[in-house]
Amino acid sequence: METTSRTLGRSGIEVSALGFGCWAVGGEWQAADGQPLGWGKADDEESVRAVHRALDLGVTFFDTADVYGTGHSEEVLGRALGGRRDQVVIATKWGNVFDPDTRTLTGTDDTPEYARRALTASLRRLGTDHVDLYQLHLSDADPHRAAELRDLCEELVAEGLVRAYGWSTDDPERAAVFAKGTHCTAVQHRLNVLQDAPQLVELCERLELASVDRSPLAMGLLTGKRREPLEAGDIRSRPPTWLEGFGGDGSGADPAWLGRIEALREILTSDGRTLGQGALAWLWARSPRTVPIPGFRTVAQAEQNAGAIAKGPLDAGQLAEVDRLLGR
Repeated sequence: METTSRTLGRSGIEVSALGFGCWAVGGEWQAADGQPLGWGKADDEESVRAVHRALDLGVTFFDTADVYGTGHSEEVLGRALGGRRDQVVIATKWGNVFDPDTRTLTGTDDTPEYARRALTASLRRLGTDHVDLYQLHLSDADPHRAAELRDLCEELVAEGLVRAYGWSTDDPERAAVFAKGTHCTAVQHRLNVLQDAPQLVELCERLELASVDRSPLAMGLLTGKRREPLEAGDIRSRPPTWLEGFGGDGSGADPAWLGRIEALREILTSDGRTLGQGALAWLWARSPRTVPIPGFRTVAQAEQNAGAIAKGPLDAGQLAEVDRLLGR
């Protein structure tokens, strides 16, 4: 069964069933303590070529954030989409404060006033007059403050600056706060074959929200290529506490995670799929609400990920077999 497009929640906005995440496109950046927060160096020219290739292969949904590369990801995406804005759906995020001169994350700001300033800056970097999906990037923001930000997002929709909005959070209760807004249409959350999120998937299905799936390839583990040590500028070389599956000493993938992946290899690579394409196929089978957004920064990665679209989701039997193999 071929899957080429999905509706972005209750917004009515149609997107390709596969979106592309632009975190890695931002290049290197860091926390105030020197913790790397990017995926290592990125070649801007190659990133632009990769976006163009993705468009040619039918990908119409691109997810970024103002803080990725401290503004650089938005700038590169805006440049790549120049002249083709009407062909795509752009999602970005706000809530983090950063210094682009030093490429450093400096803090957070959850005020409505900052949200407006952040949106103005994102529109400038993206070279557009509106954002299709505007997402709160503070996963553990106070729910009462979030209600204020939800109301602000409704104002932004009324002003034509934003078409729809959502929250990037792994907490179903927080996601439900935003979901009370008429134009809330998505929750961005972690979801992959190794890390299911049944409560959030159920929330999305019940409230007709899109499940925008970050880490669909488990930060690269599900591509089968993360066995080697990682470069110093890569967040996975010094993984923060929330990043599971990698050794804290920069040694690469956790052997226990690799063992689970090996147990799934045969089923995920069925029907001529690569391991990564099988991981995306699992997400499509998991729910009709899912829109995975694997990262990319090269033409080869764009082609590899987009190749999953024509192969479509796993079937019900394969989905059940994955649960059996993982003991779920």
